[in-house]
Amino acid sequence: MPRVVPAVNRALDVLELFLDCPQLSARQVMERLDLPRTTVHELLVTLEARSYLISVPGQPVHYRLGMPLFQLGAAFAGRLDLVREAQCVARDVAAKCDEAVHVAVLDGADVIYLVKFDSTHPVRMVSGVGLRLPAHCTAVGKVLLSALDQADLDAVLLKDPLPGMTPDSITDPDRLREHLDRVRAENVAVDIGESDSAMRCVAAAIRDHSGATIAAMSLSAPIIRWTPQAQAEWTGLVREGAAVLSTRMGYRARP
Repeated sequence: MPRVVPAVNRALDVLELFLDCPQLSARQVMERLDLPRTTVHELLVTLEARSYLISVPGQPVHYRLGMPLFQLGAAFAGRLDLVREAQCVARDVAAKCDEAVHVAVLDGADVIYLVKFDSTHPVRMVSGVGLRLPAHCTAVGKVLLSALDQADLDAVLLKDPLPGMTPDSITDPDRLREHLDRVRAENVAVDIGESDSAMRCVAAAIRDHSGATIAAMSLSAPIIRWTPQAQAEWTGLVREGAAVLSTRMGYRARP
C-alpha cells in the first residue's frame, strides 16, 4: 500500500482543530495534538507561509483559518450534486435490505421524490422519481416538516383542511404538530399506512454543510414484511444511509 506521509497527516490534524475553534494559540495546538513544541512551530510556520493559517492581529502566536481553505471549500461545495450522491448511497442501502429506498425534498406542502431504488420482491411499493405527495402523509415529508421554522410550518399546517391519503393520514393540525415534535426529538419518522394502507416507511434527515435539513431518505416495505425486528433493522439502515449522504453533502456532526 502507498505510504501515508506523517508530516501531511499532522498538518491536516492542525487544520481540523479549527473546525471547532475560530482561533487557537500555538500552545493550544501543541496540547491538543500532544506534539513537541518544535514540530508544532514548523507546522504553523509552513501553514502560515502558504496562507492556510493567518496570525490574529495583535496576537502573533494565535492563528485562524486563511482564505485558501475557504476557496477549497467553495470549490468542493460547487461540485456537490444531491441527486448524484443520493443515487450512490440509496443504491447501497437498497442492496442491504432489498426494499424500496427513496430520497425526497420538500416543495411547499408537498414532497418530490428525486431518487428511487426498488425492491426485487414481487410485492413492492408503487412509486417513482418525480412523484409528488402531501408531505404530512409521508415519512420523508414529516422529517422535512419537522425541520421547518415556526412560520414556514404554520404556512403548511394552516391549509384547511389538510388532505388525507388513507384513513390513517394525520389531518388535524394540532395532532400533526405533536407528532412532528416527536419526530424532531427522535430524528426519525415513520409512516404507518398514512400514504398507502398496505405500506410502512421509515425516514431520516439529510443535512448539508450548514446543518440544515435539505432532503430525507426513506425505506419502504409492504406491511407483510414489516415486522418489529425488520423495523428496528431498517431504521438503523436508513439512519446510516442518511448520515453517509449528509457527510457527502458536507455535513459534519458536532461532538
